[in-house]
Amino acid sequence: MKKNDRIELDITGMTSEGSGVGHAEGMAVFVPLTAVGDRIAAHILKTKKTYAYAKIDEIITPSADRVAADCPVFAPCGGCVYRHIKYEAELRIKQDYVESCFQRIAKLPLRLCPIVGAEQTVGYRNKAQLPVREENGEIKIGFFSRHSHRVVNSAACRLQPEAFSRVTEAVRDWIKENHISVYDETAHTGLLRHIFMRASKDCRELVLCLVINGAALPHADALVERCVPLGVTGILLNVNRERTNVILGDECQTLYGKPYITDTLCGREFDISPLSFYQVNRAQAERLYEKAAEYAGCDENTVLLDLYCGVGTIGLTMADKVKQLIGVEIVPQAVEDAAHNAEKNGITNARFLCGDAAEAARQLERENLRPTAVILDPPRKGCDESLIQTVAGMRPERVVYVSCDPATLARDYARFAALGYVCPEENGFHCITPFDLFPRTQHVETVCLLSKLSEASEF
Repeated sequence: MKKNDRIELDITGMTSEGSGVGHAEGMAVFVPLTAVGDRIAAHILKTKKTYAYAKIDEIITPSADRVAADCPVFAPCGGCVYRHIKYEAELRIKQDYVESCFQRIAKLPLRLCPIVGAEQTVGYRNKAQLPVREENGEIKIGFFSRHSHRVVNSAACRLQPEAFSRVTEAVRDWIKENHISVYDETAHTGLLRHIFMRASKDCRELVLCLVINGAALPHADALVERCVPLGVTGILLNVNRERTNVILGDECQTLYGKPYITDTLCGREFDISPLSFYQVNRAQAERLYEKAAEYAGCDENTVLLDLYCGVGTIGLTMADKVKQLIGVEIVPQAVEDAAHNAEKNGITNARFLCGDAAEAARQLERENLRPTAVILDPPRKGCDESLIQTVAGMRPERVVYVSCDPATLARDYARFAALGYVCPEENGFHCITPFDLFPRTQHVETVCLLSKLSEASEF
């Protein structure tokens, strides 16, 4: 097999990134935009020793899971990978992927609880981060194409509420009319880098943030006049002059209105600023947090430690069930938001620490504070081994691990298991529940309960 060969291929599996997998001449062949059950004619693009990459030349026999994609830019856009298959098939793929991570990485064939699918698969995102570029005189605002930094216009993204599309088009018109320069990442020139939007439930509040490679925004009044009638309740300027792929800088300026949104989650009100983490799918986040609370098993004697707490959403939704809540977060603005949100909801049994999660955990250990339950919601890279050792050394009864990457969850599960924490069983399933917070994309969230060995058997 070599580049530019045309072969027939049966798609028998999926990768974690959403590409189909077939086998030919003893090699795995990865083909985007395919579905399990497809028989295709594939055009080989690149070959390695044991695998190859290809594209579809022809769908000879379509999979029973195939549906017509409902987005005109689905193929080139890098936002979604599953718009061409039934949602039920997507959920099966995600369930299988989480299970395979535990089998391959943790070396444990655990029986997971069924994945919790989303009731709403379109318009569910409450946040958008859209790069702005100029190509051949055309202003492009949307998503990066797969494996590139070429922007695909996404004027009406199916993942986002319609209000985001209206605001995006208003910004595009403002750029053109006022001759605003846009960012060139190769030359590190031009002003406008990204558009950032965040909205509360039903877009009752919507904050627009422009990320710029400079100190000031020209024609800001014209932007306000154009966007406020569209329901924008706050307009911010974020300064990012670094030559980096990181979207937001550390400095924010308010140009108009309220610089944050207020949203309700699990009966609590939260004020969320642009630099603070907040789950993008509010409805599914509520269901995930309810499961996390169930796994945490909180009561009036519980000391709950919420590491990577962000604006406090997970811990504060459980605060009325515990004796004391301690949240830890490294982003100063998020810590301020968390303390403010506790006060806003009349919660008096919570305190929040700003710092690295591992160091904060060690500090609490030095205070001889032994948490009953620990919530871990780390970034995609998972937990440092030192943090896992520190948490286990504090001897909590339960650890609830919320993960956005099944691979790092499985790796960290094995580390916890070596220290005496394992996943108990209930009703024939281990207490690991995948949640689809990101329908039509490759991402999947998972909640896992880890109990001390002596107590796991009693669950």
